[in-house]
Amino acid sequence: MEPLLKNSKIEELLQDQRWHDLRQALKEWPSPDIAELLLQLKKRDRVLVFRLLPRPLSSEVFSYLESRQQDELLRDMTDEEMRQLLANLPPDDRTHFLEELPGQAIQKLLNLLTPEDRRETVQLLGFPEESVGRLMTPDYVAVRSDWTIAQALEHIRHKGRDSETINVIYVVDPLWKLIDALELRRLILAPPDLTVEQIMDRTFVSISAFEDREKAVQMIQHYDLDVLPVVDSEGILLGIVTVDDVMDVAQEETTEDFQKVAAIVPLKTSYSESSLWTLYRKRIGWLIGLVLVNLASSGVIAAYEEVLTSAIALAFFIPLLIDSGGNTGAQSATLMVRAIATGDVELRQWIWAIGREMGLGILLGLTIGLATWFLGLFRGGFEIGIVVGLAMLTIVVVSNMIGVMLPFLLTRLRLDPAVASGPLITSIADVVGLIIYFSMATWILGVWR
Repeated sequence: MEPLLKNSKIEELLQDQRWHDLRQALKEWPSPDIAELLLQLKKRDRVLVFRLLPRPLSSEVFSYLESRQQDELLRDMTDEEMRQLLANLPPDDRTHFLEELPGQAIQKLLNLLTPEDRRETVQLLGFPEESVGRLMTPDYVAVRSDWTIAQALEHIRHKGRDSETINVIYVVDPLWKLIDALELRRLILAPPDLTVEQIMDRTFVSISAFEDREKAVQMIQHYDLDVLPVVDSEGILLGIVTVDDVMDVAQEETTEDFQKVAAIVPLKTSYSESSLWTLYRKRIGWLIGLVLVNLASSGVIAAYEEVLTSAIALAFFIPLLIDSGGNTGAQSATLMVRAIATGDVELRQWIWAIGREMGLGILLGLTIGLATWFLGLFRGGFEIGIVVGLAMLTIVVVSNMIGVMLPFLLTRLRLDPAVASGPLITSIADVVGLIIYFSMATWILGVWR
């Protein structure tokens, strides 16, 4: 499908300002493509085209825009247009939009909503940031266990139009406690005179509204669900989380982990929307911290100045050794951070993981250490070869241990293991590697001579 703005029909309608025909033509296009079209238009045309869209379609298109683009569009709309737009947004999309705004702006927009929509939005905003409660939508269909199948289907026909999905129908008791989740097909295929309770098996998966949204991602992936019910501490059904919401969260969390691994404070907006000052603030803190860590490397070299002076060939191998240690640690940390994040490795398995990486580190160290021994023998003689080879073996093993242990330690401290970034691991491994190298050189050369 070609880009909308390059489509000859759309382009012609825009130029001729044939707004009625353009409205009809846009009805045939998917919402993401219309959102892309708006981004390509000039500011004046963007508002005009957006106003042409039918209300349900305009709300759907609005949810595909970035936060900054949504703000710009709202500034050019009347209060009534904003009220209609917010009222037609799905509750979860409305909450996501509002939570990005300053407090005064939130209050102004909340005042434009109906009392019912306002109560619903305020309830969603009351849950912790990045919790499932912020992600859920209260638009679902629930039935009672004592209803007949015919009654339940009639209720679904009446309420299903406003629901996020009707693939799964929830069964609740009189206090609205969740007692089952039924696929729609089971209700459709059941005899109409049976009761809902007669086709129930009372097996379902749910999640607390106060859980981290990453938990919802893991549960939907693990149980292969399209929708996940959200409950409070007493099991009362509050809303649902759908797979499309979870896909957005998974993308955001993966992006955040990538940025943390690169020693960057996660960006709240996309890279293209972030200002130069924002990018500077997100990176400078880590860089200054890493400079301070690296100062320790300089201190180690200064402390062993006499050893370097007595065997200047040792200096040739410093970059090789510390880089190898940093690379090894970064590899193990990356593997472990991802394994913990996906649930492949649990916190209680730390002894198994450390033992596994210890064996792997020894194999890696022996291989690289043997190659380094030949290089040291060639460049500095037999003594230097022994020092460099043994140092490489020890550095690789120790760095591998640092890389695997740090994510577990951070998780135990309730910190994001992604903070065990490549630059941080490398900097720590550099300091440890230099201490190992020069300590081993002092001991071996002292004994040998």
